[in-house]
Amino acid sequence: MISSVDHLIIAVKDLNQAINDYEKVLGISPCWKGKHTELGTKNALFNFENTYLELLSPCDAGPGTELINLLLEEKGDHLAGIVLGTQNIEQTQENLNRTGHSVEISSGEAINEKDGKIRRWKNIFLPSTLSRELFIFIIEHTEGNLPKHESQDSSKVKKLDHVVINTQDADAFISIYRDVYKIRLALDKTIEHWKRRMLFFRTNATTIEVIEEKDKQESADELWGLAWEVDSIKDAHKRLVSNNVEVTPIKEGLKKGTLVATIKSHTCNVPTLLIQQVNIE
Repeated sequence: MISSVDHLIIAVKDLNQAINDYEKVLGISPCWKGKHTELGTKNALFNFENTYLELLSPCDAGPGTELINLLLEEKGDHLAGIVLGTQNIEQTQENLNRTGHSVEISSGEAINEKDGKIRRWKNIFLPSTLSRELFIFIIEHTEGNLPKHESQDSSKVKKLDHVVINTQDADAFISIYRDVYKIRLALDKTIEHWKRRMLFFRTNATTIEVIEEKDKQESADELWGLAWEVDSIKDAHKRLVSNNVEVTPIKEGLKKGTLVATIKSHTCNVPTLLIQQVNIE
C-alpha cells in the first residue's frame, strides 16, 4: 500500500532564512519554491535520490497557515511532518476503509514561482487512530515532477538515510506501519545498554527508525531527527565548516562500516546526522 517516504516537512517561521540555512547544510539549492494558494502556505523543496525535504511556512490566511502557526507556537521551527507515498491512492483508500478506517481523498496543487510550472496531487489525511498524533498524510502525485537530483559533488547530501520517530508503544506502532501501511519491518531489537527497543521499517531505500521510550511523558509519537547520506563525509565536513556551520568531529558510527558527524547549527532545531557508508573489504 505505502511505497515510499515521499517527503519530510520542517515547519519554519522565516522561509527565506530557513532556505539560506539548509542550502549550507545540504550543499544544494531548492528545486522548487512556491505557494499552496488554497492552504495559505508557502514552501521550498530540496530533492534527493529517494525523497524530498519541504520547508513549510505560513503566508496568507488559510487552513494550512492556521495549522503551521499552531505548530510554530508550540515548538518553534521543528521537524513537523512525514508524508507517505502511494502509487494508487484510490486503492489505498479502499484498503483503509476495509480495515475500519474511514478516510477521504482530497486534492492539491502548487505553482513554482521560478518557472510557473504546476504540480498536482491527491492526499489522504489520516485519523488519529492511524496518525498516532503525528502530522502525517498519504500522497499520490498526479501531474508534474520535481527536477531530478543530480550532483557529482561528494560533499553534498544525496539521499535521506533515515528519519527517527520516538514512540511510547512499539507494538502499537508495528500494528499500523507493518500491518496497515504494509511497510516492511526489517528490524525489531532491544538495545540493552540503552534499555530501548528499536524498530527499522524500510521502503524506497529509506529507513524509518523508531525508538521506544516507555518512560516518555507524552503518549503521542514524536518526529525527532534526520540522517542524511553523503559520498564523502570528509568533504562535507570541510564544506560545512567553511560555511560557519557547527559540526562535530567525524567518528565511526554505531552501524559497522559507517562514519558520522552531527550538525549542531542551521538545522531549524532538527537533530541532524551526516553519514557515509564506507566500503569494507
